[in-house]
Amino acid sequence: MNTIRQIPGGVCAAKGFLAGGVHCGIRRNQSKRDLSLLYSEVPANAAALYTTNRVKGAPLTVTKKHLADGKARAVLCNSGNANTCNADGEEVAEAMCESLAEEMGLSAADVLVASTGVIGQPLNLAPIRSGIPPLVQSLSPDGSRLAAEGIMTTDTVAKEVAVEFTLDGKPCRLGGIAKGSGMIHPNMATMLVFLTTDAAVSPEMLEKALRTDVSSSFNMVSVDGDTSTNDMVVLLANGLAGNTEITAEGESFAAFMRALNTVTVCLCRMLAGDGEGATRLLECTVRGAKDTQTARVAAKSVICSSLVKSAMFGADANWGRVLCALGYSGADIRIDRVGVSFVSAKRSVEVCRNGAGVPFSEELAKEILLEKEIEIRVTVGDGPGEATAWGCDLTYDYVKINGDYRT
Repeated sequence: MNTIRQIPGGVCAAKGFLAGGVHCGIRRNQSKRDLSLLYSEVPANAAALYTTNRVKGAPLTVTKKHLADGKARAVLCNSGNANTCNADGEEVAEAMCESLAEEMGLSAADVLVASTGVIGQPLNLAPIRSGIPPLVQSLSPDGSRLAAEGIMTTDTVAKEVAVEFTLDGKPCRLGGIAKGSGMIHPNMATMLVFLTTDAAVSPEMLEKALRTDVSSSFNMVSVDGDTSTNDMVVLLANGLAGNTEITAEGESFAAFMRALNTVTVCLCRMLAGDGEGATRLLECTVRGAKDTQTARVAAKSVICSSLVKSAMFGADANWGRVLCALGYSGADIRIDRVGVSFVSAKRSVEVCRNGAGVPFSEELAKEILLEKEIEIRVTVGDGPGEATAWGCDLTYDYVKINGDYRT
């Protein structure tokens, strides 16, 4: 088995990738970066997936157009303004690409663009144009954290991860950064995620890898049930690792997929754990379903339940809410076969067996549920289907954050 080892470096871990981030003035708080850049020193193959929300940010439309040839050199992203539902949105997004291209001597078609923040407010180009020269100057092989900070909105921590693996005897690296804390309930990718690798992979196989992976990673995350207008995941591969380019399924593609999933699952856990106002990361694993899709539907229903999320905030082992969520999920399961346990670093406690409660210590259950990371283990039968979903608790602070988001 190809060993996958976690390494530092984030989105810059792969050879030939630089990143940076600056404050240009989109956000009032001058201590917060609001403009980020990822750059490949050589042309890279690229693929992306986009939100399924019918209301889409203008940058997604522009990025999709620029990716028609499966190639890219740079990703430019601002925070503080989503550039969505604006009459001049596409014009502004294109102008962002053109400004960066002019500064770096690139073709604007090789620049991908993303935005995140408030919806429905015009995006002023002036601070972006003035911020691009210092942004380019900030590019560094150690710039992953700067870029990760520049795409944050209500996030409380920067999210980055990288791994090393082997293809054709060549060491390869794959890393990424992500942002997301609220409006997280994806149905393709999630929030903003930028992934880079020095492995050689064709554009067609990059897209296949993303589409395959998100069904078990980003599509299984939910914080609040709202699907963002600006969700996008981008994957760049510049081939500098020197492996034979992956152009079809096989052993190398499978190894690449394992590395990709390692990175995306790490980011999923970071995103869910940093949900707006969250105090606990929730992980629900469903086993014994008739197939994988049934398990996915059931697991996601549990972590999406406002009642389950509220119970976890209160460290209340109210397992009936888990069964309730399973019951309305639409998953084809027999409730009289369901078992539920709550697990954390403090031990585990079984609370339900065959669809009915079992005696358990409320004191032990509360101790378990007071931990920062809680696993809800659900068994639904003896089938082969298994899936994991990630979410967070629902707290008073979620309402506070979103009650005055624009102010």
